Amino acid sequence: MPNYDYRCEKCENVFEIFQKMSDPKLEVCPEQECEGQVKRLLGTGAGLIFKGSGFYQTDYRSDSYKKGQSKESGGSKDSAKKTEPKKS
Repeated sequence: MPNYDYRCEKCENVFEIFQKMSDPKLEVCPEQECEGQVKRLLGTGAGLIFKGSGFYQTDYRSDSYKKGQSKESGGSKDSAKKTEPKKS
């Protein structure tokens, strides 16, 4: 549920209300002595936050996608040719 900013046309009071998106807009100032009309202000919206050392498009691929990609590229890093120690 988002927060909505409103401003009273009469007393210039700016306040924030936590409402559902389906709730009707407020029309009357919540100040007891004012009772002026209020208008909903345009907000900037929620910011996008990236956490961690980096973010890559392929970081969150499904396991089935990763398996398909490794088959196309000829195998994964783990299946690389390993050398055995020489016998003396």
